[in-house]
Amino acid sequence: MSESPDTRSLVSASSQLNLMEIDTVSGTVIDDKEFDIPQVDTPPTLESILNEPEDEEEPFILEDTCLLNTENIDAHSCETSSLASSDSGDRTHLKRKRKTVELSTTVHGSVLRHSILKGISAQIVSAATVSGVIVVGTSHGLALVFDLNQALRLCLGSTATGAEYGAVSALSINHDCTRLLCGFAKGHITMWDLANGKLLRTITDAHPPGTAILHVKFTDDPTLAVCNDSGGSVFELAFRRLMGMRTCESRCLFSGSKGEVCNVEPLLTAPDLKDHPITQYSLLAMASLTKILVIGLKPSLKVWMTFPYGKTDPTSVPQLAWQFVPVQKVVNPVLAFCRGDTVHFLLVKKDETGTIHVIKQRQLQLNCDIISLNVSWINSRTLVVMDSGEKLRVVDRPSQEELESLDVAEVQLVYNSSHFKSLATGGNVSQALALVGEKACYQSVCSYTGQMVLLGTKSAHILTLRNWRERVDCLLKQERFVEALSLAWSFHEGTAKAVLGLFGDPAKRKGVVADKMIEILFQYVERSVKKCPEHGKIQVMEQHFQDMVPVMVDYCLQLQRTDLLFNQLYTRLVENCVARGVFLESLEPYIVSERLGCVTAPVMRDLLTHLQDNNMMDSVENCLIHLDITSLDIQQVVQMCWDNQLYDAMIYVFNRGMNDYITPMEVVMGNKLLVYISCSLAGRAYPLGDIPEDLVSQVKNQVFEFLIRLHSAEAGQEEELYPYIRTLVHFDTPEFLNVLALTLEDFKNDKQALEYQQRIVDILLKVMVENSDFTPSQVGCLFTFLARQLAKPDNTLFVNRKLFDQVLEFLCSPDDDTRHTERQQVLLELLQVGGVIQFDEGRLLGLAEKAEFYQICEFLYEQNHLYDKILDCYLRDPLRKEEIFNYIHNLLSMPGYSSEEKHCVWEKALLHIAELVTLDPAKSADLVAMHFPEEVRPIITRLQDDHLVFQFLRCLLDQREGPHPQPLLRLSPDLHELHIGLLCRFTPRQLTDFLKASQDYRLEEAVQITEQYQVHEATSYLLEKKGDSHGAFQVLLKKRSEEEGETGREEESPLQRVEGSLGDIIALCHRSSQSLNQEQRGVCVCVFLCVCVSFSVYVCLSLLLKELTMKVLNSMSSFIPLPAIIQRILQDPVYGKGKLAEIQGLILGMLETFNYEQTLLETTTSLLNHDLHWSLSHLRAAVSRGLHPRQDHCNICLQQYRRRQDSPDDIIIFSCGHLYHCQCLQRKGSGHAEPRLLQVWSCYKCISSQRGRGGDRVTTETGRGRSTSLAQVSQ
Repeated sequence: MSESPDTRSLVSASSQLNLMEIDTVSGTVIDDKEFDIPQVDTPPTLESILNEPEDEEEPFILEDTCLLNTENIDAHSCETSSLASSDSGDRTHLKRKRKTVELSTTVHGSVLRHSILKGISAQIVSAATVSGVIVVGTSHGLALVFDLNQALRLCLGSTATGAEYGAVSALSINHDCTRLLCGFAKGHITMWDLANGKLLRTITDAHPPGTAILHVKFTDDPTLAVCNDSGGSVFELAFRRLMGMRTCESRCLFSGSKGEVCNVEPLLTAPDLKDHPITQYSLLAMASLTKILVIGLKPSLKVWMTFPYGKTDPTSVPQLAWQFVPVQKVVNPVLAFCRGDTVHFLLVKKDETGTIHVIKQRQLQLNCDIISLNVSWINSRTLVVMDSGEKLRVVDRPSQEELESLDVAEVQLVYNSSHFKSLATGGNVSQALALVGEKACYQSVCSYTGQMVLLGTKSAHILTLRNWRERVDCLLKQERFVEALSLAWSFHEGTAKAVLGLFGDPAKRKGVVADKMIEILFQYVERSVKKCPEHGKIQVMEQHFQDMVPVMVDYCLQLQRTDLLFNQLYTRLVENCVARGVFLESLEPYIVSERLGCVTAPVMRDLLTHLQDNNMMDSVENCLIHLDITSLDIQQVVQMCWDNQLYDAMIYVFNRGMNDYITPMEVVMGNKLLVYISCSLAGRAYPLGDIPEDLVSQVKNQVFEFLIRLHSAEAGQEEELYPYIRTLVHFDTPEFLNVLALTLEDFKNDKQALEYQQRIVDILLKVMVENSDFTPSQVGCLFTFLARQLAKPDNTLFVNRKLFDQVLEFLCSPDDDTRHTERQQVLLELLQVGGVIQFDEGRLLGLAEKAEFYQICEFLYEQNHLYDKILDCYLRDPLRKEEIFNYIHNLLSMPGYSSEEKHCVWEKALLHIAELVTLDPAKSADLVAMHFPEEVRPIITRLQDDHLVFQFLRCLLDQREGPHPQPLLRLSPDLHELHIGLLCRFTPRQLTDFLKASQDYRLEEAVQITEQYQVHEATSYLLEKKGDSHGAFQVLLKKRSEEEGETGREEESPLQRVEGSLGDIIALCHRSSQSLNQEQRGVCVCVFLCVCVSFSVYVCLSLLLKELTMKVLNSMSSFIPLPAIIQRILQDPVYGKGKLAEIQGLILGMLETFNYEQTLLETTTSLLNHDLHWSLSHLRAAVSRGLHPRQDHCNICLQQYRRRQDSPDDIIIFSCGHLYHCQCLQRKGSGHAEPRLLQVWSCYKCISSQRGRGGDRVTTETGRGRSTSLAQVSQ
């Protein structure tokens, strides 16, 4: 057959045999976390679904976010698959780039194997297959049947039939591969016997004429099939044989007038699942342009589920695909559907009552903005999604991870556009269906048991999942060894996706993969040595091996094959000196992390030599303390550690190699020694691990014997006794005592250890008390440690009490002023841990007072509940004086203290109130306001000093924020007046602010005080407050006159004084203008002008005078008529004698202000009138507009008002759209008449619903509620 456009064909295949050999992967049990859709008593019928309005705005929301975990299982979906190739109409919508098929590999390797069916491709333009029988339909109406060898076996039909029926548009083979259904572009359907090529049925009346067959598919029942035409309708085809006649009965399942269906997919089961309870319902999934439906054909037609898409791209193609998956050892079907870039999954299962439940699963969101063309199951875990760019995406369903992306644009996929547009019958299809058909390829892509067939214009292609060896070998061929090892390790650990070809139990599978990885490692090491650059910088060679050698080491250790690592790989790498060094250095991180604990002797020797030669001694030490001692040359290691001061490694070698725990202590000093002693006494090995149990007691005794030695091994004549303890105490006293305290806790029941501890304590007392080389802190640490141990109930130590007295005298020595704070802190810590029982309290208190240890005194007073004496401690302690306020407040506020104790403190605080106020007046005022509100007057009497009283009252009367917010304290008026007098004396500038803030003083007395001290500003404020505005004005004028004579004040310039006085006078006139008559305001004008004239004496520049005068006049204009101001200016002798030009600026400025205010008033009036007119016009339009009722019947009696002709009746229509008979409303009590007014009606339905939602909150106002009648019509 020639390769011409006329021979484009369609192919379908049976569901019995695989063309390609597919490895089966055993399934594993998964976790079911789904939740069911709520059950309904009566499922909706198909008719009710078809009559539902299409709501494209409703989104499809998945409520279940859990993941359906389907592990690798056999593919159970043996669906009858069909692939079609036909004229795709205008193909300009898809511009393909001619290039070779490129397999893009990821960390998962190449998952798909791409093959071309050359035998079929050589005979026809395009073909495809999925099983033992391959059927190809052509545009001439022929159906070509091929066998497994791709050889033509049958040619069904004829060109004459093709001219009548049109091109083959759909094919389907039943489950036993005996019958073939062919759908044609002009709407005909034929059935053929595949055994002999005989035509069994020709069906012409199964669906409306003039539409093409888009899908025809067998169900599990060989006598039942479904078809879908280009009109969007779906029909059931029931095949019968009566009296030797073959018939076909058709039943409409879905009418295209209710929404066009463009894809159908029956649920087909494999032979081993024929007894599944879901098969008896013969489920069928249908995808329309707006929703997905799942219906049951048996025993009766029933709708089980419907889901809307929501908002989608109108050009996207709906897709359906069924697959059986195991969920908790139960296999159930899952429907995958999509329209757009999101794949949704629905689990279908049957419960014990026989009800089918459809459970929504987690959706799969593709990581690209595409329109999906096809969704196919490869197996229960793996999907292949083809996007609009003809790119296949292999996706792992549980993890939603994309495994591979494969561009198949070169296939030149065949599209079914001509059949969706029904070009063979005149193109009588909807615009929406034709738009979807532009990218429809339902009959060109098919999946079957792990393989996917693509039908191109010139060839048929098959894509199959590779087995695990092929995927690894594919990477090896590209010399991508690291990725090959990574992929193989994922197979070894069971984390790989889409795995085929691994059988048996987990141990066996790991063994098979491990052998493959070893083979890869041998290839990798050979390549690393052979590909090493022989010339160039040494850094290039090092980088080459650093990229490769660590990978080999890592995988050898993961496989636990150190023999392979050291005996074979190292032997091969050692030939290259650079590779040898990189290999040895790469061992360190694995040794430190304890992944590599034993190294062969030759490798260990090479490792130490290499690190030492490169001066990497830190690495040497890190490696030594983590290695097995049996692999070390002890003599070599000890000498190396000694020469390079590797003390950790030296301790490790002595401890582990020679069981010697004493020798390291003779050469190691510092913090490392303290840690080592602590670990040894606690039974822990240094620097890591544990001491063997049989050596714990022996090591402990050896350490104690070492510490209490009189002399060191190489002692001289000048060496003091107990050198080791003396040295440790001098180095870090607290840490050494902490180590000793830990041993006391660990060995409470060890008699011998307790004897050693007592001996060490005696030595410490002898060494530290009798020696003046130790500081008070060191001595204090010792006795604090002893006091803490002696205070324990199970104490076994004995200490002479006289030693504590000696320490007390040492710390409280009055002759020693150095380290005063340190000695006090040491003694305080000693007392706090229980040392107080070791001293006589009277003697201790006397020594503390003499040494000025006030914290010690406070500690003792607090133990004896003498809280009042603690106040003296705070007052006498210069470092803690400020804390006395918090102490008094806490003690008087907190519970836990008796009333007598609080009273003593209260009296003591009052006794020292003068000292407290001197220390901090603000905190003293807070304290008085909270705890001594009744004692304010006596406290003021005690203070005596006026300035101290002033500070106290100022803080007491000012409202402040602080740690203890001051409550509102109301004092008597005489105290306020006392404070006013003190303010006049000390801070007169703050007096006016205080008078404005306070209201508790008497005006007459306050005026007398301010007049006495001549504080004019405050006097003016008080007179104004009293109502004497004229007096206040006179005081301000007097103040101005006095300021004229104060020429010596340098803090303010004359101009500043002028402006300040003028501002005060203007503000006073503003405040008092409402209470003045016109004559008094005129007097103010005269005074203003006189003030400005008198000010001109001090103002040299006429410009500044004009500015001040303008300021005065602008201020006057707000409460004095403008003509009066101008007249007064012209009559004034200062301005009247001059030229008009001198005052022209003043007059023009005033006129400009007048014009601005007049314009502002006119604009505001215009806006208000416009708004009022707009509101009235809209209200009139709303009241007068016509009403349109929602229904043509009364909402109470439900009778149409046009049909009620028995008596004339009035009809009432409300603005809400409801309509009623007048009599019906009267019976319901929804109207009432008012005298001389129109009857008022209320909408019965709206009022009832409002009462149901909000109780009695129902509005019947005519202008606001929608339930008010706006029309009444006579019928």
